[in-house]
Amino acid sequence: MQWVKVLGGVVGAAALLGLGIILGHFAIPKGANPPASSASVSQDLDPEILETIMKQLDASRIRENLSRELSREPHLASSPQDEALVQLLLRRWQDPESGLDSAGASAYEVLLSFPSREQPNRVAVVGPTGDIVYSCRQSEENLTGEQGGPDVVPPYAAYAPSGTPQGLLVYANRGSEEDFQELQARGIQLNGTIALTRYGGVGRGAKAVNAAKHQVAGVLVYTDPADINDGQSLPNETFPHSWHLPPSGVERGSYYEYFGDPLTPYLPANPSSFRLDPATVSGFPPIPIQPIGFEDAKVLLCNLQGTSALAAWQGALGCDYKLGPGFKPDGPFAGSQVNMSVHNRLELRNSSNVLGIIRGAVEPDRYVLYGNHRDSWVHGAVDPSSGTAVLLELSRVLGTLLKKGTWRPRRSIMFASWGAEEFGLIGSTEFTEEFFNKLQERTVAYINVDISVFANATLRAQGTPPVQSVIFSAAKQIPAPGPGSLSIYDNWIQYFNRSSPVYGLVPSLGSLGAGSDYAPFIHFLGISSMDIAYTYDRSKTSARIYPTYHTAFDTFGYVDKFVDPGFSSHQAVARTAGNVLLRLSDSLFLPLNVSDYSETLRKFLQAAQQDLGALLEQHSISLGPLVTAVEKFEGAAVALGQHISALQKGTFDPLQVRMLNDQLMLLERAFLNPKAFPEERYYSHVLWAPRTGSVATFPGLANACSRAMNTDPGSAAWAEVQRQLSIVVVALEGAAATLRPVADL
Repeated sequence: MQWVKVLGGVVGAAALLGLGIILGHFAIPKGANPPASSASVSQDLDPEILETIMKQLDASRIRENLSRELSREPHLASSPQDEALVQLLLRRWQDPESGLDSAGASAYEVLLSFPSREQPNRVAVVGPTGDIVYSCRQSEENLTGEQGGPDVVPPYAAYAPSGTPQGLLVYANRGSEEDFQELQARGIQLNGTIALTRYGGVGRGAKAVNAAKHQVAGVLVYTDPADINDGQSLPNETFPHSWHLPPSGVERGSYYEYFGDPLTPYLPANPSSFRLDPATVSGFPPIPIQPIGFEDAKVLLCNLQGTSALAAWQGALGCDYKLGPGFKPDGPFAGSQVNMSVHNRLELRNSSNVLGIIRGAVEPDRYVLYGNHRDSWVHGAVDPSSGTAVLLELSRVLGTLLKKGTWRPRRSIMFASWGAEEFGLIGSTEFTEEFFNKLQERTVAYINVDISVFANATLRAQGTPPVQSVIFSAAKQIPAPGPGSLSIYDNWIQYFNRSSPVYGLVPSLGSLGAGSDYAPFIHFLGISSMDIAYTYDRSKTSARIYPTYHTAFDTFGYVDKFVDPGFSSHQAVARTAGNVLLRLSDSLFLPLNVSDYSETLRKFLQAAQQDLGALLEQHSISLGPLVTAVEKFEGAAVALGQHISALQKGTFDPLQVRMLNDQLMLLERAFLNPKAFPEERYYSHVLWAPRTGSVATFPGLANACSRAMNTDPGSAAWAEVQRQLSIVVVALEGAAATLRPVADL
């Protein structure tokens, strides 16, 4: 569906509704506000408006959003409950007193995966005569009355193939390639076995891929209390008595290797789009895989025979972890095997994105996007509804000011509620595929708030270097929750910090992988992106994520009692993300500091010189061009910064500001090369693609060197090293050219 159809005639068709407007034109669409005067062309961030918005963001309203609307029922992607939330968002964003300029929903027809209701997935221990000796739970224990409803999807591995493998059980730690190699090195025959693995270490789907390489027939996955509960595993130590995962808890998730709709890579999943044959789609697990709770994993693992696992493979189930294969000859499962019965099915379903627009007063053709996914595996109070609750409150406050006529942003703001994220970032990816050119040309930045509150200790922000300064500015302005007078920035720096050669001690800004909907924006479109949340004190827990993640125990009561009582951390995230949003949408000069990329590039260069330089020299590969390219970028960034300072202090033509802002906006695009990583899907950013090599440098160079390490001089692998080095050099030179004066060709 085209945007003009999605957004409807709320402001009038002749206006093209704030999303059209010729690139670079300052005019206001018809039917809206009068044309901008010379004063409004220089419209800048209003500190009083910003302060008003910060004060009006209400913790109790966020709590009400979560309890009354968002987490009341399970809302799996494409379910009736998911569609009900689509309608809720539309009602809120079309409200005459607090709504936005326009709002609409657009659906994509995408391939999803569900367990069969008629043939539930099952894991059992089968005796020598074929009788069932033990059955694992098929659903989680109904501890609060919310886990047993008809709309609670049973634990399953989305996109795992159907099958009924049976074999001796082995313990394979986290299911990495190295783990299976360790088992083989110990003389354990893996052919035809069932591998018990624990979450973490490698991606969900990679466990099945690695297992299949060693002829394993099926894979079980569980969450070890050592990894999520700090060792706590007894019923009276876990939810509902604490925030720890109860013994029957099972993490659901997508096991698809890529993101986006599996049938329409690089194409939006519209009805007319070409679709791959599901039978030939790559990226699905090659063998059956099924998650189970740690209470069942304990029964299986603590009855295994064989040698003891390595110390690093041990966990907190209260027994010595053995490797197998098979069960103890003197135990209750002597001579038994494990049988898996997996009956997942693939279905084409409609999944909707919901978009809400506030049209910009001066630059309506420049977009600041703020997104959060809507779908969950079960109730999803933390993931993602804590983020949706914040989204609704922020859009309410801005919408109210908009309707009163007291504020309109300089640039257009686009709020997005993405569909089917849990299945592989599907809604956001389809959106970027459909509107690739428009978004690349016009989007200033993307703000992602998925899980807004993991826990209530401190801020956690991830992003590309140019957004660091705007996040820092916002965090310095907002008081941290709790007693005392610390700002969010001051609190943050106590928990996560690093030493910067430019700024000294600063909070640590994490890098962006592919864990949420920012992925297609940064990796595919090259849009400066960030993810903002509150999280826990790492010194007090070793949990890899909040314990009830993707389980039926992620409920409103869990959030209200354990994660964020009082919802002050939700409010802090709303204020931080809202503050960043206003700075990006209203500031005359975009608050993107491109010089902060210099620090990253210099760090990558130094790692390449120190850890790869001698090796490359042996193969007559020089890092000289890379050194020169980094220096060119640093010089161009400094010169642009000086130009910005001069303009800010003097008089300027609005067109000068527009051109300068475009340089800041387009810098991230200069790092894209769609041919850089042919083995990856959607990854084009030469600085942030997945890095499999051990050296913390430019990922293409690191990965190529890792593969070439033990090959002969002059091999294809070393040619690829040279190619990757050239790709990085060209990207950095292009980025430097982007920052130089526009007329300098």
